[in-house]
Amino acid sequence: MILTMPAAVVEMERDLLVEHAQSALARAKNEGKMLGRLSSTSIEQRAEIIASMRSERVSARLP
Repeated sequence: MILTMPAAVVEMERDLLVEHAQSALARAKNEGKMLGRLSSTSIEQRAEIIASMRSERVSARLP
């Protein structure tokens, strides 16, 4: 019983923390802010990577 009360308080605090984080993310998303990590590649670099992967697949299929 001695550990039950502190465990309940910790659980409640954790639930509040999760709730606040989720509401902050939802608010930021509604404001149109970009969420998550910034991309390390540009759009042009991604297009080059995709093109090279596709050409490798084609060359891998050839006998």
